Amino acid sequence: MALSLAFSPCPNDTFIFHALAHGRVAGAPPVEVTYADVDVTNTAAERGEFDLVKVSYAALPWLLDKYHLLPCGGALGRGCGPLVLTRGDRTDLSGATVAVPGDRTTAYLLFRLWAADRPPARIEVVPFHEIMPGVAAGRYDAGLVIHEARFTYHRHGLTALVDLGEWWEADTGLPIPLGAILARRGVVDPEAAAGWIRESVRQAWADPTASRDYVLSHAQEMEPDVVDRHIGLYVNEFSADLGEAGFAAVDALLGRAADAGLVPQTSSSRATAWTS
Repeated sequence: MALSLAFSPCPNDTFIFHALAHGRVAGAPPVEVTYADVDVTNTAAERGEFDLVKVSYAALPWLLDKYHLLPCGGALGRGCGPLVLTRGDRTDLSGATVAVPGDRTTAYLLFRLWAADRPPARIEVVPFHEIMPGVAAGRYDAGLVIHEARFTYHRHGLTALVDLGEWWEADTGLPIPLGAILARRGVVDPEAAAGWIRESVRQAWADPTASRDYVLSHAQEMEPDVVDRHIGLYVNEFSADLGEAGFAAVDALLGRAADAGLVPQTSSSRATAWTS
């Protein structure tokens, strides 16, 4: 029986999951893949719709009753944080309307922690691909962007007001926990699932050319150079194993957010995860 697997069409996800999605991982069951932005998968996972699913770490407090956190396959790293972009020389967000890619994304949670003492006037949830054009056109005063936007925002004539990754790393010394992989409780053996995903990551690194056509087919609006930089930044040692630094980063993010009343209190990520 096939398992349902959902992840984004972004290059880091298609690169990581190429082998698993194409039946190249020995012992893994067949999977039926759904490609969706993380704001969609966050909501779908709350309904328990997928067996294996990529979500925002910020959404974990609402999901761990239904899912195990897996210690691999996600997006966590350094120098890869969300950016707050503006047009012109704006230096603050007072009175601003800010476009964000989802209200339970890690990007928005980091933004809320950063902007706690300087909140904007209004937040609008906007599909990710509409944020930079919307800021450039003046529909929004600022936009919160992720992923490949850090390589392309200059093309829209935009300026980075703050790199939330730099802010987070300077404040905590920890990497940024962006996207997590979850396995549905009672349906997927988390130990087996972690093994499948680690093997898929291993194969991706061993032969990057094997997934090239697949990755590019889902990144049609990205130049190959941007795709390569995207993968190089977001697929890293934490993709194979969160390790102590990874779990510490997740706990710091969710602990700070809970203390600020932004998310429900949860147990430590290590306590609620399957780990080898």
